[in-house]
Amino acid sequence: MDRAKTASAMNLASWLPLRALSGWSVRDLNGDMAAGITLAAIAIPEQMATARLGGFAPEIGFFAFVAGSVAFALFGANRHLSAGADSTITPLFAGGLALIATSGSPHYLALAAMLALMVGLLVTLSGIFRLGWIADLLSVPVTTGFLAGISVHIIVSQLPSLLGLPAESGETVRRVSEIAADLHLTNPWSLGLGLGVFVLVFVSEHISARIPAALIGMALATLGVVAFDLKNRGVEVLGALPNGLSAHGMPTVDFQDAQALVPLALLIAIVVMVQTAATSRSFAPQDGDTPDINRDFVGVGAGSIVAGLFGAFAVNASPPRTAIVAQTGGRSQLSGLIAAAIVLALSAFGGGLLANVPQAALAGVLMFVTQHILRWQVFAKVWRQAPVEFALILITMIAIVVLPIETGVAIGIGLSLLHGIWGSTRTEPIELAQVPGTSVWWPPSGSSAGERHPGVLVVAFQAPLSFINADRFKRGLSGLIEARSENVKLVVLEASNIVEIDYTAAQALIDTIRHCRDKGAIFAIARMESLRAQAALNGFGIAEIVGPQRIFHSVDAAIKTLGPGKPQQQEQDGMP
Repeated sequence: MDRAKTASAMNLASWLPLRALSGWSVRDLNGDMAAGITLAAIAIPEQMATARLGGFAPEIGFFAFVAGSVAFALFGANRHLSAGADSTITPLFAGGLALIATSGSPHYLALAAMLALMVGLLVTLSGIFRLGWIADLLSVPVTTGFLAGISVHIIVSQLPSLLGLPAESGETVRRVSEIAADLHLTNPWSLGLGLGVFVLVFVSEHISARIPAALIGMALATLGVVAFDLKNRGVEVLGALPNGLSAHGMPTVDFQDAQALVPLALLIAIVVMVQTAATSRSFAPQDGDTPDINRDFVGVGAGSIVAGLFGAFAVNASPPRTAIVAQTGGRSQLSGLIAAAIVLALSAFGGGLLANVPQAALAGVLMFVTQHILRWQVFAKVWRQAPVEFALILITMIAIVVLPIETGVAIGIGLSLLHGIWGSTRTEPIELAQVPGTSVWWPPSGSSAGERHPGVLVVAFQAPLSFINADRFKRGLSGLIEARSENVKLVVLEASNIVEIDYTAAQALIDTIRHCRDKGAIFAIARMESLRAQAALNGFGIAEIVGPQRIFHSVDAAIKTLGPGKPQQQEQDGMP
């Protein structure tokens, strides 16, 4: 009784607010202060650039960062995770919203805020109902292809600002052709500023990730604009930003628009969960505890809800910013709150300081972010080790670049699921042989064929039994029986890898048992360790058909009890 109460109390405590600040002490303050200041220096230019990427005013990126940081500190679990505007999902929702409203219009902003509320609600509910497994819907190759396609979108969207050309809109391929046609109009000052910021950030990262190179580059570029009067040389600047917070409240959109946002919200929610889970696992607690993915979903989801109420857009976990917090000595989410306070002060009182920031500098920051998103090492590994899965990378990337971006993501998710299903459908029953001198049964190989017992067939199936492979299981096992030159008297299903059995598979297993008995063989099951599979045996009546006395903990026990010549070998149960 006391144990139950203790477990219940611990479970309740795990859902209390400010969990990411639990155990904090004054000696952690220096580390959190250093990490918070560094995080703010990294986040300021990045959040501005990401907001522009989505068609929003730069200050909206600040609101998204503050909302994500404060909400995650309240409701998240990971001590280092940084949530805010993110370049992975921004092109995704910007492309979807552009199909409904004009980018930057009041209708567009209202739709973005409503989308943030919907995404936040979906991600939060996924955490509350412990649906962390959704994060595994995207395989690594499909995720890599998705990120590669997003990178192409970012590069194409930022090339006009980098080159000082007029902004382009429409399909990605058409925009590339229009940019190519206007290359002769490139502004060398804009190009120099953008490339200078990119090179500075790139080189600084290789020296130390703690250097706020993006902020330094943005400051130097701004000084260059002022010192050389580059505004009169065609260099576009941000202009003074309004001071203060935006008016908050529920975004107002009609039911038809909200209904149109549902598919996009589902796609973005899945991407947010995938990235949040990956970030949480990469920066797991140092005390050996497993990361609480579901609680982190609640934190990031709450960030999107708060962002939507403040007129901003959906937020996401950021692996690079999270790494900065961890590397600069952050001890808790206090570092995120300190960074949020600095960004909030800048948005409230320092809008004029950003008036002469060149657009090309922010494009340079995003170009740097893009080379982080592209996973070239994964490209190379998959190409060498799994050429078929490399095709998934290419197909997903091309789909996201050529088709509407939300359609490309949907195709990527579909490909990931189909690939997983295809892997299960390829599973075949295999015959096992006994390793000489042991009780181990193992798939025979060329170097070690193993030992077989006369009249005994030991078969394994290395996947869950379900409707997608039930027929293959039935035909494969029948084929193994037919292939034996001798009469098989005992068939043992080694079931350690069968973790689940659905209705269709249960009927196939019953048909297989009938086939064995028609051939004069006893059917036995060994090593079915999965509790779900055991429950299925009982629920579908298979245990009764096989007979409880023919379900064993080991293959050896089954053979010693039921092998040819044993007393029970002569017994046959009737089939219903």
